[in-house]
Amino acid sequence: MNTLFMHCRPGFEGEVCAEISEHAAQLGVPGYARSKPQSACAEFVGLEPDAAERLMRERRFAQLIFPRQWARGTYLELPESDRISVLLEHLAELPVCGSLWLEVLDSNEGKELSTFCRKFEVPLRKALEKAGRLVNDTRQPRLLLTFISGRRVFVGLAESDNSALWPMGIPRLKFPREAPSRSTLKLEEAWHQFIPRDQWDQRLNDDMTGVDLGASPGGWTYQLVKRGMLVTAIDNGPMAESLMDTGLVTHLMADGFTWKPKQTVDWMVCDIVEKPARTASLIETWLGEGLCREAVVNLKLPMKQRHAEVRKLLERIEEGFKARKVKVSIACKQLYHDREEVTCHLRRLDLKPR
Repeated sequence: MNTLFMHCRPGFEGEVCAEISEHAAQLGVPGYARSKPQSACAEFVGLEPDAAERLMRERRFAQLIFPRQWARGTYLELPESDRISVLLEHLAELPVCGSLWLEVLDSNEGKELSTFCRKFEVPLRKALEKAGRLVNDTRQPRLLLTFISGRRVFVGLAESDNSALWPMGIPRLKFPREAPSRSTLKLEEAWHQFIPRDQWDQRLNDDMTGVDLGASPGGWTYQLVKRGMLVTAIDNGPMAESLMDTGLVTHLMADGFTWKPKQTVDWMVCDIVEKPARTASLIETWLGEGLCREAVVNLKLPMKQRHAEVRKLLERIEEGFKARKVKVSIACKQLYHDREEVTCHLRRLDLKPR
């Protein structure tokens, strides 16, 4: 089980390798990362038997930016017939698992395998339960089977509370037809990623106020309005009439980088296409000056050295808050609905809630 297998967005395999190598070096875990361009996955091969387990034990999955999912394990070759018997024989050496996910890569080949996985899951699940290898217990590790082809699978384990929230890290969100743009799914996914579901009523409710910087036509404003918030939409472009008709939105034609609220708002969200350094300064100002209590902001990425740029920006933001002597929690993730960007969630910990 000395290989750590990670899913990612196609084209970001190098960023995953750079990131996991950085974590391994910090922890003193010997090994090397490798990937193939556009494969939608990467691996860290440990040079000690417990290398992958150490990485997963000493790092939280939520700390990782570019991996969508991870699991420690090994590859297994399967025959065209009686795949279940071969899997059962291999799993006899592993712990009993508390759940089962069949996964494929985010590629054309993976999409073709998804039909096979749907058909294969039911008989496999029954066989695992009958053999006592699968029980309903979240304390036990999750069994993650990533099918590379019908004949090759990565058999992996991950703790259910230290891995992705969804198979392959891909949320099943439905685009609301009344939303003015598909970008609305970015913010909806961010809610799921960064805010525990049992805290939504406390931290996303109709007693709150929000600001959407660069709002037009209103994809992110839609999510705030959906939660019942009073929203100030800042953009020189037009807003969808359906949002304005709710009576919850005030549209101000102003520059999102210079406009400031007169009093603290609960939420600031921003998906402006701008150089990431300038957006980072905006984050420092809004959270550092107490203009908002929480924020979700997208950082657009350069063409090269994307992981290095993100780390540099996050360190700069963190140092800025330290210099201001304010306490802010910072999380960052490349979400499924992101493209050449990452999403940051920030929360002032020293501001009293309303």
